[in-house]
Amino acid sequence: MVDEVAKLKEYLRKRGLKFTPEREEVLREAFSTHDHFDADDIFMRLRGKGSQISMATIYRTLKLLVEAGLLREIITEEKHRHYEHIYGHAHHDHLFCIRCGRVIEFEEPRIEELQREVCRREGFEPKYHRLQIMGYCKDCREEG
Repeated sequence: MVDEVAKLKEYLRKRGLKFTPEREEVLREAFSTHDHFDADDIFMRLRGKGSQISMATIYRTLKLLVEAGLLREIITEEKHRHYEHIYGHAHHDHLFCIRCGRVIEFEEPRIEELQREVCRREGFEPKYHRLQIMGYCKDCREEG
């Protein structure tokens, strides 16, 4: 957790922003799980711990954490934003079942290499990418 705090502090310092107790609360809560989560999850968990943090502060802080490269935003079929922490973790992509909502994480080096090749060919400097494939999982396909 020390690395994440240091990275956020440095990001905020460069932008002339403060590292507040509320920002630290959201950061720590976001990194306390290895599951995907949304702003409501963070809100409910912090409120359950007695925090008086507002939803507006959570939304603003999640945005900062994404900008700082600590979290990644995942948008599901219903355009609802979920997050996962990525700092210190290998890159991966997602398959979303549009029937049951199941999320399958996967890594595929051939996809990564193809993306790098396209960027080189086009003279494009990538900063990040997000691959999300929407469809039906095996169980939902079998159910018809």
